[in-house]
Amino acid sequence: MIKRKIIAVLLLITCAANAQDMNKQEVKNEVIRILDSINKAKLPDTKSGVSGEEHWYDKISLRGYAQIRYNGLFSTNDKVSCEQCDKSWGTTSTAPDAKANNGLFIRRARLVFSGQVHPNVFFYFQPDFASSPVTGIQNFVQIRDLYFDLSFDKKREYRVRVGQSKIPYGFENMQSSSQRLALDRNDAMNSAILNERDLGIFFYWAPAEIRERFAMLVKDGYKGSGDFGVFAFGVYNGQLANKLDGNRDLNVVARVSYPFVIGSQIIEPGIQAYTGKWAFTGEISPGVIVNDPQYVKDQRVGATFVLYPRPFGIQTEYNIGKGPRYNTLTNTVDDTDLDGGYVLLNYKLDLKKQHIYPFAKFQYYNGGKKYEKDARSYVVRDYEVGIEWQPFKAFELTAEYVIADRTFEDSALLINRQQGNLLRLQAQFNF
Repeated sequence: MIKRKIIAVLLLITCAANAQDMNKQEVKNEVIRILDSINKAKLPDTKSGVSGEEHWYDKISLRGYAQIRYNGLFSTNDKVSCEQCDKSWGTTSTAPDAKANNGLFIRRARLVFSGQVHPNVFFYFQPDFASSPVTGIQNFVQIRDLYFDLSFDKKREYRVRVGQSKIPYGFENMQSSSQRLALDRNDAMNSAILNERDLGIFFYWAPAEIRERFAMLVKDGYKGSGDFGVFAFGVYNGQLANKLDGNRDLNVVARVSYPFVIGSQIIEPGIQAYTGKWAFTGEISPGVIVNDPQYVKDQRVGATFVLYPRPFGIQTEYNIGKGPRYNTLTNTVDDTDLDGGYVLLNYKLDLKKQHIYPFAKFQYYNGGKKYEKDARSYVVRDYEVGIEWQPFKAFELTAEYVIADRTFEDSALLINRQQGNLLRLQAQFNF
């Protein structure tokens, strides 16, 4: 059919060239008409995929972000550090005159591949190109998320998530690092699950209207946590992301969180809890005693309250529980009580298309960190004051001043309370 139309066009042009009495404008209009009909003609189906048929890979989108930090400004004590937060902040060296080699640091470099590849299947894959397997070694590629959401209804209100993803425990844990105001998550809630992720199976439910509200709270700059359902329930290995399970005891987690609209404000209260057994797989130093190291009780319950910044905001969480913690007096790791939380005050200032967020944060934690050396013991009291400036969506600049009081002790750091201040800077690029 297409060949015939092309021949017709050629014949028409030939005739026009030889016919003295033919109107040139009429010839031009006829040529345009025939070419338009050719363009609209349906291409034949082929195995190469050159057709109008829709394929699953056409539905995959790509986005990402990168964060570059500098933690070396006005530091009064380089021995103040936070291993779970940022490996370029301070030093854990035991040398009496140890100094941190704080330089420019790629904190995150992530790509997100995602899409609704089937009416009932959503796909999400996020590698990080700035992972650090050990201190001082940077920019290794590591899987952060790889999961599939299987939905059971047209509105996708009921879904089961299978794969490596965030564990539904805590608002700030769920909140993307690209959305969070403070440069690092709080110790109290984040010490529950390092990197917030593990391999598991989770059920999520939320009405379609609330799923849209969750999306709006992120899209419109209110620093939302994303869509992790109104109700969540699941099981996971309990051994952190990218690690084999250390025992056959699956952890169980549940969470309820709902964003209410009250006048011009939106509040989101929530509650969450998990229970399981932690397995040590190499974190314990020689000579340190642990009773039954593959089955250490690990349990927590936490509460959340968020007032979204319209324009003034409050974000606060607190949790209590039991978990492993190093005992400096007995050189043992004991299963002890823990508690801690934080409060974040913030303000959203819109100047045309620019957004400015001044914020202040206080955090407290008294407990252990099971995934660090000897289940390192912590007492943390930190104050943070900062501001985030977003002149346009592709770029954000954050400055944060930290007043830290951190006690962290293990078999190599028996008496170690460190206090100090520093200014931290971060440039974030979104694409």
